[in-house]
Amino acid sequence: MLKGILNAFRVKELRDKILLTVGILVLYRIGAYVPVPGIPFQGMLSAYQSSSSANSAIAVLNLFSGGALSRVSVFCLGIMPYITAQIIMQMLQAVVPSLGTLAREGEAGQRKVTQYTRYLTVGLALLNSVGYLFLFKSKSFGIDFSQSGLPEVLMDIVVVVSMLAGAILIMWMGEVITQRGIGNGMSLIIFANIMAGLPTSIIQSLQTSSNGIILTVLVVAVILAVVPFIVYIERGQRRIPVQYAKRVVGRRIMGGQATYLPIKVNTAGVIPIIFASAILYFPAQLAVFFPTVGWMTAFANAVSTGWLNWVLSVGLIVAFAYFYTSMVFNPDETADTLRKQGGFIPGVRPGAATVAYIKNVLNHITLPGSLFLAIIAVVPSILFTFTSNSLIQAFGGTSILIMVGVALDTISQLESQLKTTNYESLFIK
Repeated sequence: MLKGILNAFRVKELRDKILLTVGILVLYRIGAYVPVPGIPFQGMLSAYQSSSSANSAIAVLNLFSGGALSRVSVFCLGIMPYITAQIIMQMLQAVVPSLGTLAREGEAGQRKVTQYTRYLTVGLALLNSVGYLFLFKSKSFGIDFSQSGLPEVLMDIVVVVSMLAGAILIMWMGEVITQRGIGNGMSLIIFANIMAGLPTSIIQSLQTSSNGIILTVLVVAVILAVVPFIVYIERGQRRIPVQYAKRVVGRRIMGGQATYLPIKVNTAGVIPIIFASAILYFPAQLAVFFPTVGWMTAFANAVSTGWLNWVLSVGLIVAFAYFYTSMVFNPDETADTLRKQGGFIPGVRPGAATVAYIKNVLNHITLPGSLFLAIIAVVPSILFTFTSNSLIQAFGGTSILIMVGVALDTISQLESQLKTTNYESLFIK
């Protein structure tokens, strides 16, 4: 891996992409420490510490923002509005026929869908900004904005606009990384948030109790042992054999070779966990609008932690795994492409029988993959409930899976672009 990264730095185009990606992530982390104008920093820090101890939903939201919420920075909304908008748009594509047709119209259609996603992100970010404003001014936080010297209404507008601008800037950063950098921008921003909280979590884990050192070493050992297993599952494939019939094209005989159709055990990657987390923590985002409504805060805490969160997490992860797999892998299109290229699955008739066969394999292989994701996501949450170790919460199964998945995806993109560059240089010579 290190050799591949060194080889990539020798290629100017790849070096520029890597430096662009790293530079944007550094700017993102700097922005997480830039406070919203008019917020008393020390007062906010003490208010957050007292509030997060009583409200687990706030602690979870701070974890997903990379600690930006505890500092009330311009990036305190994080990437969640953008992720939520993408979830809504992908669901609408399956429900609204015109939107689904638009998404399948190639690059022009995808640009329109992306534009709609941006508009929806701005709307959700505006709602979240107003909700956070109510939260900061509520009794649980009790931040006094009068110290700024501005009228209260004007100060409220400044706070909301600052957080909204931060969310739009994060969305832009993620898209720039995806289009001009290396890897998926949304996943890399989440990766940066997880890594940012790791040093603090280790320190807190060491200071929790007298056996904090032993527990921390044990957690780190388990994490290192789980990583190879995650990599094994992530790389696992179900290979469907494909045979191509011989055909005469001009004076040449084409086809006749045997190959396979690879289907990953975890086709959806870390997307089901990210989507499920966004759905489960959405009530916590709504609860900030009504901090004085006890039942809403209790419901947000219930679905954010505890047994209800575990049950809903398993169900949503499995459901989103099937849903997202059906979005990225279409058996009908695959069977049609095989037919046009003269390929067939041995022992399976072309057409509807091939579609049914691929769907059956896809359904069978998606179930263990989705259960694997659910176990990785839920088991550390259960352990945290009984141990209260901050390292398990910040660096649990979901965090490990996201980090390993993002790392594998980024390395794969880097390798593919490096191979393309080598082939191009070979042809130029």
